[in-house]
Amino acid sequence: MEDDVEPSRYFFVHLQKTAGTALWGLLRRQFGPDAVYPGPVDEGNRNAVVDVEHLLRRFAADRDQLRVLTGHFPLCTCDLLDAPFSTFTVLREPVERTLSFLRQQQEAPGPFHGRPLEEIYADPLRLLSLIHNHMVKMLSLTADEMDAGAMTLVEFDDARLETAKRNLAERIDLYGFQEEFDRFCGRLDDRFGWDLGQPWVTNTTAPVEVSDEFRARVAHDNHLDVELYRWARAQAELAPS
Repeated sequence: MEDDVEPSRYFFVHLQKTAGTALWGLLRRQFGPDAVYPGPVDEGNRNAVVDVEHLLRRFAADRDQLRVLTGHFPLCTCDLLDAPFSTFTVLREPVERTLSFLRQQQEAPGPFHGRPLEEIYADPLRLLSLIHNHMVKMLSLTADEMDAGAMTLVEFDDARLETAKRNLAERIDLYGFQEEFDRFCGRLDDRFGWDLGQPWVTNTTAPVEVSDEFRARVAHDNHLDVELYRWARAQAELAPS
């Protein structure tokens, strides 16, 4: 019966500090706030963007209403949802992404407010669970190994990098780059028949001078993300316009 046809649904793999909050706002404008997770009922719940179990409960309860799922959830989260999704994500140059994350921690109320970026970077919790090769992890985790969502600790090696590349090519329907955010929004419109409208800037941090040595350290520590980003850029250049 026609009433049994599932609506088109979309899963946005929101990598940290890649203009995801701005895109979330555009998606709410496209579909309406109640059709996008996290929505009004999740307001004030900071775990809504990272707690996989919360996402699963919300989707089970409100699947007839929800059209778009967003949040800092690894791609493999789709494997836990009993519905098909079109998927998309935004990548960012890894050193700049990391520095932006550190500035956000520096500006936010909490234990690292006003602390030097290098000190925040050295914190084991943030480095190992939230920073270290974040993009590779989010795209390569499997549902079986994911035990703490985006904060799951993994071993990084060439095999994990290759899995991230393969998933980006085969399981992500559309990806773009934070540095070309307006263009990516246009590509989403073209691909899915949307009209996202004019993007706005949100959740940004002012650049802070850091040493070349610190930048080199971040690049070295996150070399798999650096390689993934380089590869994704090369693939995008080869793709037909």
